[in-house]
Amino acid sequence: MPPTDETAKPVVAVTMGDPCGVGPEILVEALCLDELHQECLPVVVGSPLALLRAMELKGKILPIRMVRHPSELSPPNGDVLVICPSELQHDDIVYGQPTEATCRSVVGWIEESVRLAMDGHVDAVCTCPIHKANLHRFGFPFPGHTELLKHLTRAEDVVMMLAGPRLRVSLVTIHHAIADVPGLLTADRLVRTIRITAHSLLRDFGLEAPRLAVAGLNPHAGEEGRFGRQERDVFAPIVQSFKGLPYTVSGPFPADTLFHRVYQGEFDAVVAMYHDQGLIPIKLVHFHEAVNVSLGLPIVRTSADHGTAYDLAGTGKAHPGSMIAAIRLAALMARNRRSHPL
Repeated sequence: MPPTDETAKPVVAVTMGDPCGVGPEILVEALCLDELHQECLPVVVGSPLALLRAMELKGKILPIRMVRHPSELSPPNGDVLVICPSELQHDDIVYGQPTEATCRSVVGWIEESVRLAMDGHVDAVCTCPIHKANLHRFGFPFPGHTELLKHLTRAEDVVMMLAGPRLRVSLVTIHHAIADVPGLLTADRLVRTIRITAHSLLRDFGLEAPRLAVAGLNPHAGEEGRFGRQERDVFAPIVQSFKGLPYTVSGPFPADTLFHRVYQGEFDAVVAMYHDQGLIPIKLVHFHEAVNVSLGLPIVRTSADHGTAYDLAGTGKAHPGSMIAAIRLAALMARNRRSHPL
C-alpha cells in the first residue's frame, strides 16, 4: 500500500503506452530527472526490454528492479521500478510496427495500472501514448484511453481537460465532426462538464475559489442571436444558474478573445464547446507542456498530450516535456486528493 502520510511521496504508475512509439524514450528522459523523484515514486508498467532499448538509445542506463507484487513498491534506491504483467519479444517492439501481442500488452498494462490505483496500491496513473488505430485492428472496442478508463473505473461521467502552466481547457464535446457539435451541446452535457471541471479544480488542483469561463459556440458568442441562438437560449441560462457556490462561472464569452483573458490570469479554466476550439490555443502556447487530464474518474489520471509519433520513434528526437509535466501533475493531484478526500 502507498504511504498514507500526507507528506509522503505519491506513487505514480506510469504505463509505457505503445513500445513501438516514442513512449519508452520520453519516459527514460523523465526518469532521469532528480526533481521528478523528489515529487513522487514513479513505477513503470510495461516492457523492461523496451525500456532497456530506450535507455541505450538515450545513453542513460539506469538499474531496473522488477516488482512482482504491490508490497514491493518501496523506495527504489536509484533503481527504476518496473511492473510487467506480460513481457514482449524483440519482434514485438519494432519501431512503428506493433504486433497483435504488442497491442494486447498495451491494453493489459493500462488495465494493471488502473487495478493498482483502484485497489489503493498507487496514488495515480499516468499514461504514455497509444496508437488507437492499431489497437482497433486487433479488437480494441473503445475509441481511446478515456473510454477504457471510464469502463474500468465504472465512472459515470468523464471530462477531458488539457492543462498547461497558464491555460486549462475542458471540453464539452471531443472527437466529433463539426457538423454534429451543435446537436450535442445539450444543457445537461454543459452542466455536467462545468460541475466536473469545477470540482476537480477545487480538489485536484487545490484552488480555493476557481473561476470558470464558458466559451461561446458561434462567432462573437452569437452576437445577441444574430449568428446563432445557442448562447442566448442554452448557455446563458446555465451560466446564471451557478450561484452561491465555492466557484464562479461566467460567460458565454466570444472565444476569439476569451483565451487571451485566461492567459492573462482573469480565469482559472475555460469550458470549450468543441475539440479544436480548446486545443488550438493551448497547443499554441503550451505545445511541450500541456497535459491531458481525465476529470471525473475515481482515480487520478494524466497523460502526455501527443501521439506515438512513429516517425520519431528510435531517433531520440522526441520532446519529453509533456511526459514530464504529466507525471508531475499526477503527483500534485494525488497530493491534493490526500488533503481533500471525498
